Amino acid sequence: MDDFSYLNARVRARRAGLLPEGFFQEALDLNFSDFLRALSETVYGQELSGQDLAAVDRAVTRTQEKLVADLVDLSGGEAREALRLLFLENDLTNLKAILRTRGKEEIAFLPGTLKESLLSALLEAQDPQAMAQILSIPGHPLAQALREAVRRGGDLEATLDQLFFQDAKRAAQRLGDTTLQRYLALKIDALNLSRAFQSQGKEAPFIPGGHYVDKVRFTRLLEGDYAVLDELARTPLSGLSGVKTLAELERRLRCALLKAARQGGSDPLGVGLALAYVKEREWEGQRIRLLARRAYFGLPRERVEEEVFCR
Repeated sequence: MDDFSYLNARVRARRAGLLPEGFFQEALDLNFSDFLRALSETVYGQELSGQDLAAVDRAVTRTQEKLVADLVDLSGGEAREALRLLFLENDLTNLKAILRTRGKEEIAFLPGTLKESLLSALLEAQDPQAMAQILSIPGHPLAQALREAVRRGGDLEATLDQLFFQDAKRAAQRLGDTTLQRYLALKIDALNLSRAFQSQGKEAPFIPGGHYVDKVRFTRLLEGDYAVLDELARTPLSGLSGVKTLAELERRLRCALLKAARQGGSDPLGVGLALAYVKEREWEGQRIRLLARRAYFGLPRERVEEEVFCR
């Protein structure tokens, strides 16, 4: 209890610095110069140096490292273990992005336990085996998972998901934090929905451990049965009916996960408040990057508006 009391006191203070919705509404109509000026007046302004998109990305990354990633070091006991699970999940997301792009495109990394220098080394690695070797140097848990995924062959990302969430669910159960357990189960559901939607007509691996999407529903969606999405109307994954594209599905799932994380913010004796803050700050960074690109390239607001707001 004392572990979480100290952590949550720090989180409450930091939540005051979250950007208000008005910032994002106004930013939809700003040119890039005005956008930079508006951003410089926020908590991100301390790290903003330069007049291009790279400057915005650096400011987001460094601010999130300072205001999010360091929470693990500021906590102890069960609070530290619970937070570490959240950041290891972000490490997994970052690793999958590197495996997917292999340096061919820009990656907006989420705050995790992997430092910038290690992420740069992973980007330069020749293959997944070399990436596993790099991760093993600091003894990172994903090193073993990546080696096992390479050994098994097939879909590396799917196998990494299976291995990581299998261990993460067990760890959350040991901690006894119901908020964390519910969030991880919902994240597994979201991953299964995305993979089934994307892989329709083909075989795809199922990740056990979700709550609302079992193997039967996964298989049905894999076979093109969209009624599965309608059946989730009374769950935290509601709002998926009528989805036609993977991008639309993932956008709605992102909003559902954010809403679920925020609902855990009322728990004063567990990781719920920190979970809400971490996910809100991540979402904030993603929105800033999107709005910066809209302003820089002069895109019409309707091109990005639906990506920047959860209705």
